[in-house]
Amino acid sequence: MSVLIDTVAWVRIEDGRILCARPRGKDVFYIPGGKREGTETDLETLLREVEEELTVSLIRETVVHAGTYEAPAHTEADTGVDTGVDADARGQDDADAAPVLVRMSCYYGDYRGTLAASSEIEEVAWFSFADRSLVPPVDQLLFDDLKAAGQLR
Repeated sequence: MSVLIDTVAWVRIEDGRILCARPRGKDVFYIPGGKREGTETDLETLLREVEEELTVSLIRETVVHAGTYEAPAHTEADTGVDTGVDADARGQDDADAAPVLVRMSCYYGDYRGTLAASSEIEEVAWFSFADRSLVPPVDQLLFDDLKAAGQLR
């Protein structure tokens, strides 16, 4: 049985590039967003995470689903990326560890404010398809679809 990390992400594309963020202490970039808290809906999670990470407010009425993707998570041992789930927490040793999958529900939406990295974000960057290798596998699936649709250069 696999472990599922359920996340939401904000897809912001400008001039053929997608907004990505690198959290403090990490060397991998992500599509902005994160995990829900408690019984939050996708929209509630997205609004909270974007404001926490990028100091802007999404305009609720403009948020639309862009797609949902699922892929194996990077492991901290392999990449230094903390998936938020470790073998001890699952009650297993590393040899018996269930695969960890990430599901990322992606949304487009307009925003108010000025994009800026918050205290939890080390760096924001606008990526083209050529930067695909700098993001985790689930984000790469989004990159592939955006490239195929002509949205990402």
